[in-house]
Amino acid sequence: MADYDIVTAAHREGRLTASDYIAKLAPDFMELHGDRLCGDDAAVIGGIGTIGKIPVTLIALEKGKTTEERIRHNFGSAHPEGYRKALRLMQQAEKFRRPVVCLVDTAGAFCGVDAEEHGQGRAIADNLAKMSTLRTPILSVILGEGGSGGALALCHSDRIWMMEDAYLSVVSPESCANILWKDTARANEAAEALALTAPKLRRLQLIDRICKAGDPKALAADITAELTELRKMTFTELLETRYRKFRTAGY
Repeated sequence: MADYDIVTAAHREGRLTASDYIAKLAPDFMELHGDRLCGDDAAVIGGIGTIGKIPVTLIALEKGKTTEERIRHNFGSAHPEGYRKALRLMQQAEKFRRPVVCLVDTAGAFCGVDAEEHGQGRAIADNLAKMSTLRTPILSVILGEGGSGGALALCHSDRIWMMEDAYLSVVSPESCANILWKDTARANEAAEALALTAPKLRRLQLIDRICKAGDPKALAADITAELTELRKMTFTELLETRYRKFRTAGY
């Protein structure tokens, strides 16, 4: 499959969204709301549940499926309130020593005027800073789209996994083609150059595992096994390993 075909596949109708995975990964999931500052953001679903026998905090970027759902979830593009809600839940997870599992599927953070007025850049930066030192394991899975800082705000993790038909990029191929050549028809060419697919990112050591798409049962088993190993590490070992991960040549 060509790189741009994978980008197209990430948009296709009927694809499993974050809420579909949550329902299978943690049937006992209980959603928590609000950033305790401004409000709640439906683009970010967060709460607690059990994967395997491990209590976790789940944080997900949700797109929705129907037109009504997509409007309510803002097509998965989070406002600052959403990232602050995620940060609040990460801090709560740290307090109770629960691992954090992030499910990422977004074209990017919302770029509206109100989002900028409410501190979009600061909210994303605060997440990155806190995740650098969070004293509990963090595992992120890119389910479909991984768009720029909106995705990175939930990806500064001990383990970063991607579905085989997902992509991660600083910019969309269409925007890249428009910036470089003023021609969106060259999006296919831009996609090849951006190295945004899971196999290319794995070779660059920017992600840690490629997962089979559309198989929540297998994903649950893999997450359980990975978290079991990460929980064996002391806080010092966990943070030092995380630091070294993001200091390697691939980054």
